[in-house]
Amino acid sequence: MTLTYRNGVSIGEIILYIPALAIAIFLCIKHGFGRSSGWYFLIVLSLARIIGAAMELATISSPKSVSLYTGSAILTNVGFSPLVLAALGLLSRLSDSIRKSYKTIVDARMLRMIELVIFVGLILGIVGGVNAGSNFSKTGHYTPSTLNKVGTALLVVSFGFIIISIIFISFATPHAEQGEHRLFYAVVAALPFLTCRLVYSCYSTFSHNKNFNLITGNTTILLCVALLEELAVVIIFEGVGLTLKKVEHVLVSNRDPSEPLAQGQSEGEPWKKENMALRIFRHTILGRVVMAFVGNKDEKYGDVEMHGQK
Repeated sequence: MTLTYRNGVSIGEIILYIPALAIAIFLCIKHGFGRSSGWYFLIVLSLARIIGAAMELATISSPKSVSLYTGSAILTNVGFSPLVLAALGLLSRLSDSIRKSYKTIVDARMLRMIELVIFVGLILGIVGGVNAGSNFSKTGHYTPSTLNKVGTALLVVSFGFIIISIIFISFATPHAEQGEHRLFYAVVAALPFLTCRLVYSCYSTFSHNKNFNLITGNTTILLCVALLEELAVVIIFEGVGLTLKKVEHVLVSNRDPSEPLAQGQSEGEPWKKENMALRIFRHTILGRVVMAFVGNKDEKYGDVEMHGQK
């Protein structure tokens, strides 16, 4: 069977995102999987693009498989969320660097609330896509559901708050540690591409323009208004990630120095174990929701995370 234009785009996605996935994994290993990096969201996007493209190519041998079309459409639709979460992660790391020497309006709690809104929008988008897929199998038309519209609306709102956060952080960027200011420039450089990608999401969700349909829409529009923008953001974020130094985390306890240590206990041992458990918990979706309301500070041990350049 002859390859179509859409099939060619899918092949290009796989070719480009395999190295992008490898670089994203390297960045996670180098900088860590913590919330203040956001590199693992690039892994999520790369996997979504590779798997989505593979599902689209699989329709060549199974042209009547509704699940393949629906799965590909859902993965295409969620492309904006991982990118904006990655941008939020870069802003979080920049904010942490600035707040070591200068108090900013934008703090970790504010960024976590924005992150929570994005996660809710992402989940609604996925569930809405599944519902739209069910209707597609019955009617032959892929139409975004109400959940898709609510999810996209939340993404628009969260993106607006991110822009506001960038404006506030811009005044404090000179106080960032050496090299960390690159994060600000990377996010600013990615804004036009993210905005264009969000416009595509809005059109594909709220309009009845057939050219923006996720399954039967115009391939050139999809390529030029969505896929290339995503790739540009990935290149910008991974490029700046390769130039950054690893941030070391040193735990400092407020234990009274005169207080004797328990037998077999080393200095800082219980605090280190507690901090590691919290970090693992924060990496889960449930942990993100909880920490959005609880905050980072461990009142029981009074831990303070101090970041220094390697």
